[in-house]
Parts: sequence; C-alpha cells; structure tokens
Amino acid sequence: MALVLAAVLGVIATTPPMPRPASAPPAAFSAERAMIDVRAIAATPHVTATPENARVRAYLLQRMASLGLQTSTQQGRLDGRGVARRNRWSGRSDAAVPLVNLIGVLPGRDRTRPALMLMAHHDSVWGSPGAADDTAGVAATLEVIRALRQDGPPPRDVIVLFTDAEELGLEGARQFWASHPLRHRVGVVINMEARGGGGRTTMFQTSTQNGAAAQLYASAVRQPATSSLAAFVYSVLPNDTDLTEVLKGPQTGYNFAFIGRPGLYHSPLATPDRLDQGALQDMGAQVLDLARGLLRAPEFPGRKPDVVFFDLFGKLTVIYPTWAGWLPLAGAVLSFGLVLRRDGMRGLGRGAGGMIVLLIASAAVAYALNRLSLGLGEANYYDRLAAIPRLEGMVLCGGLATALMVFGAAAADRVRQVGAALPLLAVGLALQVWAPTAAYVVAIPLGLTALALLLPLPEVRAVLAALVVGYMLALGHQLMQGVGPGLPSAASLPLAIATLALLPVWPGSERSRPMATALMAIAIGLALWVQLDPPAESRAVYSEHRK
Repeated sequence: MALVLAAVLGVIATTPPMPRPASAPPAAFSAERAMIDVRAIAATPHVTATPENARVRAYLLQRMASLGLQTSTQQGRLDGRGVARRNRWSGRSDAAVPLVNLIGVLPGRDRTRPALMLMAHHDSVWGSPGAADDTAGVAATLEVIRALRQDGPPPRDVIVLFTDAEELGLEGARQFWASHPLRHRVGVVINMEARGGGGRTTMFQTSTQNGAAAQLYASAVRQPATSSLAAFVYSVLPNDTDLTEVLKGPQTGYNFAFIGRPGLYHSPLATPDRLDQGALQDMGAQVLDLARGLLRAPEFPGRKPDVVFFDLFGKLTVIYPTWAGWLPLAGAVLSFGLVLRRDGMRGLGRGAGGMIVLLIASAAVAYALNRLSLGLGEANYYDRLAAIPRLEGMVLCGGLATALMVFGAAAADRVRQVGAALPLLAVGLALQVWAPTAAYVVAIPLGLTALALLLPLPEVRAVLAALVVGYMLALGHQLMQGVGPGLPSAASLPLAIATLALLPVWPGSERSRPMATALMAIAIGLALWVQLDPPAESRAVYSEHRK
C-alpha cells in the first residue's frame, strides 16, 4: 500500500494542471487564450536582429497597446561576446548588432508607489522557434496582464519588460538595468523562463533574505511548486537568467521556469504544437496569483531572514524559520534514544553500515551506468537532454537494485532502522549548520521515520512512509531533469531517504536478489539504448559538443 500511495503522490507532485479553455472566466488565466500568442510568436525562429525578430517585436508592441499598456522601446547593441556568438550561429561576420527591449506600463492608481514588473525575453536561439524558451513566458505575461485588467486599475503601476538578446548573454536585461530610467521605479520583478517544453512550473529562485517574499508566495499561490532547496541548489550552479541582472540591485525577485520535456530545450522541434499547455497554464496561474497577491499587499515584501519553504505535492506551501529545522532533528534523536534504550544496541552498526554502503554504492552505480550510456565519444549536451527520460529510468532501476541488495532480503528490526538513520542524521545535522534552507529534505523525513518507529499502528506507518517516498520520487525526478545527465549520483540521497522510510513497513523478501538482478539488467539495457541510439533530432542546430 505504501508504494502505491507513494507513486500516486509522486505523479500528483510532478503533473502540471489541466490547461484552461478560452471560455474560462475573464479574470482567470487560460492557456488556450495564451496559445494564440504562442502560435503567432513562435511560428519561426526569431533571433536578435533578424527580420523574424522584427516581426515578433511589431506583433508584441501591437498586443501590448491593445491591452492598455503605454509602450516604448529601448535601443542598444550587443557586446563583443554576444556579437561573436551570433556570428557563430549565422556564419556571418557582423561587427555591430542592435538589440531592442520592449517596455509597457499599465498605469496604476498611485503612480508614486514602487511598480511590479513582469519580465520575459522575446528572442530565441538560432534554429529554434522557442515556443517554450521564452515564448511561453511572453505569452503568459500578456495573458496575466489581460486578467489583471479585469480587476480594474491596479493600485500601483505594472511594468512589462520583454528583453532582447537573453540568449546572447543577457544583454537586453543588462542594458535595461544599467541605464533605463524606469529601473528605479521597480520594487518587485517576476521573471519567466523555460528549459525544456513542459512539466510543472517551479518558482526556483528568489532574491536574498527572502523571508517576506516567500511568505507572500505561500499565501497567494494556490497550486504552488517551489522549494528553498531548489533556490539553494540554483545559487551554487553557474546558471543565469535575466533575473541575474535584477538581483544585483535592491529589488525583490521571483524566478519561474519549467524544465520538463528537456529534449525540446533550444530545439528545432520546440514548436507551439509540442509545447505542454499544462506547463503554460501552471506558469500563468502561479504568476497571476502572485501578481495579485503583490498588488493587494499594502507594501511589497522587504528583506527578511531566509526561510525554509517547499510545496507539499502542489497543494500548499509549507514555510518556517530556519531555526525550526532543529526540531525534527531533535525529535529524531530523542526517538532513536528511546528505541535504543528499550531494545539495546545489537544491529546498530549493521544498519549504519548498510546505509553508508547504499549511499556510496548507489552513487557509484549511477555514475557507472551514466558512463556506459555515454560510450567512448564526447556527448552532445542537447542529445543528453533528450535522453533524460531514459537516464531517469536507468538511475531509478539501478538505485532500486542497489537498495534491494543492501536491505531487501530481511525485515529490519527497530535497532537496525535506527542504525540506518544515523548516517542520514549526520547529513541532516551538517545541512542544518551550513545550508539550513536545504536541510528540510533530510530533517523532516528523519522526523517522520522516527515517529513511525514509535507508532504501533502499521497503517499509520505505511502512510508516513508513503508521504516520504512520494516526496522523494518527485525530488529525484526534479534532480534528474535538472542535473541528471552530468550528475546522476545526486539521486542517491533521495533514494537513501526513501529506503529509510520504507524500512518500518518492509517485510523482507527472499526474492530481493533476483529482483535486484532483473532491475540492474534493465538499467544496463537502458544505458546501452542511450549509447547506441542515433543522435536525437531535437538537438540544437548550432550544437556540436557539450558546453
């Protein structure tokens, strides 16, 4: 029962909402309405300083004016790196390349108050229609503005910024935030991006000292997808979006993106018909909720200490101060102490050793399988993105096989379960000290697992296990989509946490070794499939090797 419920929860957490039709109420976000703009903009690739991009700009200025926005443009030029990249794409040797940002202002009742900005980029990469990246963000912005107008004049100005040359080094955003007079009037920026073609839209980045910003998101967004873990991970990765330029200043920032259907990233196949309209609905509905929450607030959220936050299967956002992360860890220590006092220490070392072996072995298996999937040649980055669904299955099967080999044969008594928890307790304590906004992913499962050790009712233990395993399935899915091709071993931590959660309800099975062998064979088969598969048609046309 626990595994079935966990699978259901994992699917719920990773499935975007159904797109709403054009007949949806005027004040609601409708993906079908937004798709009209997606189809118009992403009919062809529209790279900076091309006739196709000029067509898109003219269309957008007309649409912005039709929505009551006071429109203007900002002219600029690419820097040397941007020109060089565009010349590599086009095969030309242009010395100077212009860019054009598009700006629209929806006047508010009090124009002296800091403005809310919605931001997306209107350019695409060479050879890709860019239906997701970033036409989805542009179209979502237009539909959000249309819906906001149903509320009457906003209490403060709402500014729309469609940047140019994001794909050439964030140059449009950089020039706006360096010199445009409106930059000083902006209090909050909501940026919309995409890396793929579908899946849930996640609010994955905020400005620093995000306590108030996260609290407003939690109270305003009805179908959330977010976590302070994602924000922490993104902060240590060498990735940038247009929001990077915003965060150099005092503004509060929110960053939204979807990364499902990863093979469509910068792909010639990234057409409107292949865009997941559920992802578009998810992005627009979250941004509309957040925008309304910000506009209703007497003041924009200021800088307050960072907090822990995460959505619970897309139904609500859990939020608490970082110091509260010590509570589930303390509860786990207390529960483990009670178990050891009652049951003794026999089996403690075996449990701890098993978990250490699982962490190391599953990481090694994921690495080895990934190397097998690569073969001897150098991988194309975009080809690897297209392979992520198979790589995800490969890592899942390899991880399950490893867990069955280590813990599957016999049921673990309570002392062995405590032993298995100790290495993860050490990880949780380390995270709570050095990365407290990310520690919840270990601390809360430890607290729930410790609670399950003390409960006599097997049904309650099964539900607790399902909650943890379902969350770990969703987390593993997100990790594989985000960093899977380069770092599949990252899935080892959610695997270990899920295994620990299942120990109180796992009866043991003498068939665990045959099952592990079969799963490993499937994992190897998937790796070989990826290795021997011809290059994906979805690869970016300008790509040659991993970047």
